[in-house]
Amino acid sequence: QVRLVESGGGLVQPGGSLTLSCEASGFKFGHYIMWWYRESPEKNREIVAEMTSLGSIRYSDSANGRFLISRDMDKSTMKLYMSALTPDDTGVYYCKGAIDMEAYWGPGTQVTVSS
Repeated sequence: QVRLVESGGGLVQPGGSLTLSCEASGFKFGHYIMWWYRESPEKNREIVAEMTSLGSIRYSDSANGRFLISRDMDKSTMKLYMSALTPDDTGVYYCKGAIDMEAYWGPGTQVTVSS
């Protein structure tokens, strides 16, 4: 059974940092492209960061320079280190894995940036 489970969300003050984790199981994690997405009431679900199976990385303009995506192929996990957080970073963060026509999503983890 395919599972993606995010964790690490919570309430953080502006300027703070947070690390999200995504645990994957039930598929060949190392073969898949993985993403972090964010969704808020004000914005549609949008890509935050992407990492291919070969380690190629891309960030959204808002995440570039502040966020770091990483993958542990042995543990089938992915992380997103977020720093210099602002209220605009508030939202539900989802991890997604996809290859060819297959795509899997986690249920998401809430991140709230507020003083």
